Amino acid sequence: MVRAREATNEHADTDAAGPRPGGRPRDAALDHAIILATRDRLVRDGYSRMTIGDIAADAKVSRPTLYRRWSTKFELVVDALDYGFRKQHDMYAPDLSRTEPREALVEAVRRLDPAYFNPDAMVLMGNFAGEAIRTPELLKILRKHAVEPRVTLVENVLSQLQERGAVSDDIDKHTIATMCFGSYFAAFYRGNSNKKIPETVVAVLWPAIATRRRTRGQARYAQ
Repeated sequence: MVRAREATNEHADTDAAGPRPGGRPRDAALDHAIILATRDRLVRDGYSRMTIGDIAADAKVSRPTLYRRWSTKFELVVDALDYGFRKQHDMYAPDLSRTEPREALVEAVRRLDPAYFNPDAMVLMGNFAGEAIRTPELLKILRKHAVEPRVTLVENVLSQLQERGAVSDDIDKHTIATMCFGSYFAAFYRGNSNKKIPETVVAVLWPAIATRRRTRGQARYAQ
């Protein structure tokens, strides 16, 4: 993903190069505590306001302990983001081949939700958008690892539905995926619930994109 460093309890992190110069291996539990504290501070304070001192205090480690692992705040934040990206990676490749066409699209739109995995993701994305001028690298990382996989999932499901003959061949998949993604941000800024977005958005889209099949002289949409 973003970097090679692993920062989870599932990986016994003793450093890629083995023990530290002092001969003692790194403590994976401390790494994990620091990563979680960083993710929490990103939501509460944003990148610019968060400090290494606050993160160390939240993780209950010393500043030297943290600096032995990450030399800069940026490196630490990149690994904290990578932790989340790895956790949600599997959500981007669901097997919807046996799902009814319309329901397959509903499920894809459901997984498009920035908060599908992380309830704080909308705030986090807003923080990084605010850093677009000061630290544009963060927004680039977010686009590559959090935005594009989501919209690509919807585009891929639409392609699969085209192959199944359920969706028209001439639809603009990129625009549809972008509109669906934007619906979550619109709901957030309008103060609306996002729980019904998958069903309501697809209810509007489906008549316009589904192929029509005729039965008993009547037109109906592919289900």
